[in-house]
Formats: sequence, structure tokens, C-alpha cells
Amino acid sequence: MLNWLRPNSYLNVMAENYNIQTTLSFLSELEKNNNREWFTEHKGEYLVAYDEMITFADALLGEMQKHDQIETASGKKSLFRIYRDVRFSKNKLPYKNNLGGGFRRATKFLRGGYYFQIQPGNCFVAGGFWGPNSQDLLHIRKQIAMDPDPLREVVSDKIFQKTFDVLEGEQLKTAPKGFDKEDPAIDLLRYKQFVIMHRFTAADIASNKLHVKMANAFMAMRPFLDYMTEILTTDLNGVERPDL
Repeated sequence: MLNWLRPNSYLNVMAENYNIQTTLSFLSELEKNNNREWFTEHKGEYLVAYDEMITFADALLGEMQKHDQIETASGKKSLFRIYRDVRFSKNKLPYKNNLGGGFRRATKFLRGGYYFQIQPGNCFVAGGFWGPNSQDLLHIRKQIAMDPDPLREVVSDKIFQKTFDVLEGEQLKTAPKGFDKEDPAIDLLRYKQFVIMHRFTAADIASNKLHVKMANAFMAMRPFLDYMTEILTTDLNGVERPDL
């Protein structure tokens, strides 16, 4: 086992000690009663559901550490708040109807992120690049325009297609500025986000191996993340970028 896997390997002992149904049951009730009065009255139930989510996230992190270098220190630190920021939103519901979290890959040479979500009827994992900055997005497009074949090979792979089906993410309706609309890779160049997702069935969610199933889906993302890491950390000549 690699040295960077050892410090948190204790997380594996927690792998089957969660009850995600407790979290799902609370979220189902919250969806029907999304207001502060109800939430305050049922705060104890939320805390139990949240504790189960922490245990689940720890188990998932333990599995992730078997195949990737993760910067996130614990399951708890991976979790996002259930409270919504409604200041600039037309949707004034105070709480999310899901609990989810994200894992950061360690060092600037491991690009991309992992996201997982628990929600009744909508449990999934996602990974990739939700909002690349303008400099990185331009660099990605230049690399793809120069040679789109490696990315096409990744997204046409049988495991990729079985697990994720297609590359997702917001796209431009036309060619990005500075690129020819007749470019053979225009279908890839239009992407503003580069995201892949896998959704889970009711049987998956009922299993006490959901954390393993999610980790396996994350592992299937690796060829995509490794490709994106390579092009983001090198210039068009394959040399490490000096601006990193």
C-alpha cells in the first residue's frame, strides 16, 4: 500500500456501519415540510440523519483512498451545509432537499473533483470540472483542438459509456471565440463545463455497499480525470506549464 494511503486507512472499519435510510427518511419529510418551524421542531432527527451521513462519507472516503490521492481530511469535512443561501435566489426555501459532499484531489497535479449526493429518488455521483476559470478553459480547448483523439477515446470507452453514458455540462450554441465553427472537434470545443455523472437505482441505495458502488463509479472517472490533468498541467508541447 502506498504511504499516502496509510494515515486514514482506519476509515475502512466503518464501511458498513451507516444507515443511509435514516438520512433518506429525514430528507423525504423535509421535502414536504421545508420551513424553519418544522426543521427546528425536528432538529434532533436532522442531527441523527447528519451523523449517519458523516459515517457514510467516512466509509466512502476510505474506499476512495484505495485508488486516488484525496486532500479532504475526513468525511465530515467533505459534507456541504444543508442550509441554502437564499439572498440572491428566487427560491426562498431555507433548506436543501439533499445531503452531499465533495472530495478534493491532492496537489495541483491531480485535477478534477468528486461530488456525491444522497436524496430520495436522486442519488448520484459526479466528477470533473464544473467551473474552470477562463485561462484553464481556453487551455483545455486549445489542447482538444490540437488533438481531440485522446478525449474521444476516453468517452467512447466501454466502461465510460456503461458508467456515465455521455460527457455532460453546459455548452455554447456556437463556436467559442477564436475557434472555427467547422473544426472537426467543435462538438467538444463547445463545452464550458466537463462533467460526468452516474445515478443509482433503488436497489443500489438499499444496499449497505452503496459507498463501494459510489467509489467504483469514481474510480471509473479516473481515465477522464487523468487525461484532463495531463492537458491542464502541460503546455501544447507537453512541457509542464510554468504558470502552475
